[in-house]
Amino acid sequence: MKKNLHPEYRPVLFHDTAVDQYFLINSTLETTQTKEWEDGKTYPYFIIETSSASHPFYTGQQRVMDTGGRVQRFEKKFGKKG
Repeated sequence: MKKNLHPEYRPVLFHDTAVDQYFLINSTLETTQTKEWEDGKTYPYFIIETSSASHPFYTGQQRVMDTGGRVQRFEKKFGKKG
């Protein structure tokens, strides 16, 4: 395998600012900031606005649209093929 071809794969500290939660995940992301974590080590630090902790799909806050009414209005307006 060629040397210096692949980016460095290392632990990166992600901070979800929407819910103020931190994630320590392995990544190849290049960052300019560092932050000390609970274990006393310093990791590259990256701020994100949405993660699985704050996204409506994963938190159960997602709204499901009622498409039945939309279909019925379309069929009423344009007629049902049959």
